[in-house]
Amino acid sequence: MKLEKLINENIIQDGDEHFSKNAKTPLIKDAFLKSDKEKIDIIQNHMKSILETLGMDLSDDSLKGTPLRVAKMFVNEIFGGLHPDNKPKASTFNNSYKYGEMLVEKNITLYSTCEHHLLPIVGKAHVAYISKGTVVGLSKMNRIVDYYSKRPQVQERLTLQIVEELQEILGTKDVACVIDAKHLCVNSRGISDVSSSTVTSEFGGSFNQVDKKREFLDYIQLDTTF
Repeated sequence: MKLEKLINENIIQDGDEHFSKNAKTPLIKDAFLKSDKEKIDIIQNHMKSILETLGMDLSDDSLKGTPLRVAKMFVNEIFGGLHPDNKPKASTFNNSYKYGEMLVEKNITLYSTCEHHLLPIVGKAHVAYISKGTVVGLSKMNRIVDYYSKRPQVQERLTLQIVEELQEILGTKDVACVIDAKHLCVNSRGISDVSSSTVTSEFGGSFNQVDKKREFLDYIQLDTTF
């Protein structure tokens, strides 16, 4: 087999492998052996070293509590979605009223963190599903978005994780998600383009049909300002 053909085939296989299996957040094997308190203590010490290396005077009243504040924020807040114990409980209910059209939860506020520079991602998620017999509480859709957002992320993976989680909960492939977000790693550094945003989408099951996809996209364009 020619080398060029072999390289191309390996690239294709690697690409397929990426899209089929890499929707999971990359974690080390022993990610949850340490307690939250242990993690906070370790991060606090590292953050102190980082700030001192940058030349900051941590004896200043404004700065002396910063290492601990950052450590607690990392573990308990902005990266709290890493720990499986924080995964929202999403009970389902029988679709007893036989609603057969798509249900759309739009403009879900999203705060995440870019895993490349640890800078904020801020935007909106729009999520929809078509019931195959079960429904989920509306707030749970928001909580699922929030849970997977609260970790170092790339937007493509986040979009896939939201869809795959709802597919598992609802027992249907008919789930869709569109995310429109600003990345401060683009807006506030590097190219410093403050006007651009990033849009990602994932359409499962019947949402791959042109008419269903168009219907969903039309719904999220509706003006619902109250």
